[in-house]
This record gives sequence, C-alpha cells and structure tokens, in this order.
Amino acid sequence: MAFREVSVYEVREVLRVWLGAGSAGPAPGLRTIAARSGVDRKTVRRYVEAAQAAGLRRSDPPERIDDELVGAVLETVRPARPAGHGAAWEALVPFEEQIRAWVNGDGETKPLSVTKIEILLTRQGCTVPYRTLHRFATERCGFGSRETTVRVVDGDPGVECQLDFAYMGMLDDPDTGRRRKVHALIFTAVYSRHQFVWLTFSQTLTAVIAGCEAAWGFFGGVFAVIIPDNLKPVVNQADQFSPVLSSGWLDYSQHVGFGTDPARVRSPKDKPKVERAVQYVRGNFWAGERFTDLADAQDRVVRWCAETAGMRMHGTICARPLEVFIADEQPKLLPLPAVAYDPPILKTVKVHKDFHAEIGKALYSLPGQWIGSTLDARADRELVKFYHRGQLVKAHPRQPAGGRHTDPSDLPEHKAGYAMRDLDTLVATCAGHGPGANCRHVLPTILSPDSTHHRADRKWQSARDGLQSCSADDPPNMTCRGRRPRTCFARSTRIAMRSRRSASPGMAAGSSPMPETARARVAAR
Repeated sequence: MAFREVSVYEVREVLRVWLGAGSAGPAPGLRTIAARSGVDRKTVRRYVEAAQAAGLRRSDPPERIDDELVGAVLETVRPARPAGHGAAWEALVPFEEQIRAWVNGDGETKPLSVTKIEILLTRQGCTVPYRTLHRFATERCGFGSRETTVRVVDGDPGVECQLDFAYMGMLDDPDTGRRRKVHALIFTAVYSRHQFVWLTFSQTLTAVIAGCEAAWGFFGGVFAVIIPDNLKPVVNQADQFSPVLSSGWLDYSQHVGFGTDPARVRSPKDKPKVERAVQYVRGNFWAGERFTDLADAQDRVVRWCAETAGMRMHGTICARPLEVFIADEQPKLLPLPAVAYDPPILKTVKVHKDFHAEIGKALYSLPGQWIGSTLDARADRELVKFYHRGQLVKAHPRQPAGGRHTDPSDLPEHKAGYAMRDLDTLVATCAGHGPGANCRHVLPTILSPDSTHHRADRKWQSARDGLQSCSADDPPNMTCRGRRPRTCFARSTRIAMRSRRSASPGMAAGSSPMPETARARVAAR
C-alpha cells in the first residue's frame, strides 16, 4: 500500500479547526474539518482520536496544540516503519550488492537503468514499486549520484568579468550575399551581473579583440581579471593549472593591463554567471526579432543591455545590475588605455637565401647569419620586428603590400652597391679598378631607374665581372686584349649598351646603336 508522509502543519491545522479556532459558531464536525483542511474525513478522525488519547480536550484553547502534542499524534498515526522504511525497502536490502554492481557496471557490462534493474529483480522473485527501487538505488547504491557544489563568493567589485561565445542564429551578410551564423560574445560582471553583448560572424582573435574594445567602452573601464572559456583564439593549450595563452591575446592583455584566468575544459561551473546569461540573451533579446544586418543587431543589443538587462530586477542579487555597477563597480575599474590598440600581425617566418623574409606581403632584409633560420615576427602599423628566442634581431619600418625595405648592411659588402643600385658606390668601385673614363657615363645609363630592359641588368652582371678582371695598372681606354672577352669591362659595357638600345621602342631594325667610328673599331676587331 502506498504511504503518504504526514505533514506537521496538516495535523496542526486539523486539530486547530476541531477546537473551533476561526469559527464563531459551534465546533465543526469531521466532514466540515475535512473540507477546510483538505484531507479525508477518516484521516481527520484518526488525528482527533490520537490527540484525545494524548490528553487534548475540545474545550482546550488553541495554544494547547504544541510541538509535543503534534509529535505524539504523528507517532500514533504513522505506520510502523523500522529505520523509516517500509517492507518493500527491506525486501531490497539482500540485493544491495547486486543492485550496486548493476548500477556501476564493470569493464564488460555498461551501467543499467532502474527500469532494467526492476525487470531483473522481478525474475529473481523480488517485486517492489519502481519508486521504492529508484530511491533505494539512489540512496544506497550510488545511482544518479552527483557531486555537490559550493557557492563561491562573488569577490570584490570591478575585479572579475566572465565571457563566453554563444550561437544566436542566422543573419544575412551583405558582404558575401548569404546567410551566416551569428555568435554573441557575452561579457558578464561577476559582482553586479551587468553585461555587454558583442555580435560577430566569426570567432577569430580579431573578433574577440574587437568585442573587448567595445566592452571596455561600454563599461567605461577594464576589469582586472578576465575569465574566458577555452576559446581557440585565446588559449593555445588548455590545462587545469598552466594553460598556454596565444601570443596575440597575451600581446593585447599586456597592452590593456588585465590578467586572464581561463576556465577548465568542460567546466561550466567555473564561469556560471555568463553561462546563465547565455539563455537570457538568446531568449529575451534574439528570439522573435528581425534585423536588417549585423550593424542593426549590434545597435539594438547595446540598447537592450543598458535599458532591459541592466534595469531588470535580478533574482540573485535582488537589485538592478546597472545601478549596482554604477555605484560599486565602475569606480574601481582599471582606466582605459591612452593609446588605441593596434592589432599586430604575429607569425613565424623563414629567412630566404636572398637575405629577406616576407610578412604582410612585403619583404624585409636580415643579416646573412639568419639565412635558413625561422624567426618570430611582429608587425604593427609602424614597425616590423624580428625575434629569435625572444631576442630582437632586426627592426624595419612597416611597408605596404608589395613593398620592400632593405638595409644595405645586411647584404654582402661586395654585392650591396649593385643590389641597391648605388651609383656613387659603383663609380667608386670602378675607379678603384682603373682610371677608365667611361664608368661615370655608362653606369647611370645601364642602371637607370627608368629602364624597363631586364637584359641590361644581366649585361651589367657581365660588366661588373669585368671590373674585377681589369687591373688597376691598365691604361685608359685599354680593351684588355688577351683576356676573356666577356669578362672585359669595356667590351661587356658595349654589349650591354647595344642590347639596351636595340630593344628601345622606335628604333628601326638594323639601325646602329653607336656612332660609325665606334662600329668601325668593333668591326675591325
């Protein structure tokens, strides 16, 4: 037979009405007492008889009903239950070890449900109500056991802010012309429960930093500690004790001045304030609304955070989050950075054999000792810095995409002048090899910045080799007879000039690129 636990207040109300409390006329009968108390008439009779056996008289005042009397009544009407349990419970005690094995399972068998355990017990001749079996398995055998939780103190005002991404829905993206998923980056102040929402199509580091910048402007300051989920842009390697944060997030947190304490993996209790806010944002703001684009949704969610979420009566703190934030938290926030954050490019680059490394589609030179090495690079609007194991190797001014910045000191000394097209250096080098008079006139022509003839550069290579082959003792205008013609400076220079002039637009085919006297001397040779 089913057992219903008797309430103390139920017994007290039945006896109080029986004594005539709250009634101006004669004392009511059992039927009237049952109707007023909401219990069965037979139950009323049992309560009254037990009270009379305990010494209660109908002429006694209501104050006579004390805890001792009620306890005596309950002891009389409650059925005999050893240890507070009935016969069905006692029938399950011999099967306790077997039920525990079914509940916990083992290496070969998975844990069984209470319904399946009931079927197996029935086969063994033990038939009990399902609710009794469920209570027994829960209290004695560990079924559905849950770890206890401890409510953590909120902490000091203005210190902690929890943030998390949450999927909101779909929205048209005018840039791509298609519908995309919209995610909300939710910031929740731990002390005041005031919150800010940043909507974005992506979950990249750029999106997270943009959301943080907007949040600091909304709050009017920066929280000392940020408690994020294990977002990929923020946490490179999750760990309970020593998480590894991404370089980009560390760079940003150092600029703003806050600390980061990521939650543990699959531990929503580490950031319960923002976890609970996800359902509120999704149900109270996003659900049932229509937005023209992401900018429209962002404008409306900012107003919603200030006017609706901020001014609601919060059930836990029993106050309005915005009012608590303004009074207690906002004065204790860290000040906003004086300089706006410049999102850098952080990447690992390799120095190629041309003494340059690429970042942001631009080239930057490095000393020859780093050729083939891998360096860490950081590029912002002003500078590009290269690091090796934390040590600064080189710094360059930032160049636009397609640009190049070369430090002549990074190149080999005997190639720097040619690579940089430094005419003064080349003329000085030429003069050092001999007093030839044509150097100052020929070199600017070959290396002219307006030249579009790439063959001239290749011919200049031959001319440069000719500089190294000529002796300083050679007389002026000497053609270095007896040497290899392609390594002779004079001949190589004439070949380069001939190739350049023959490729010039508007020159007729077969026309002479040099004076008749010069052509005659070349033909004679």
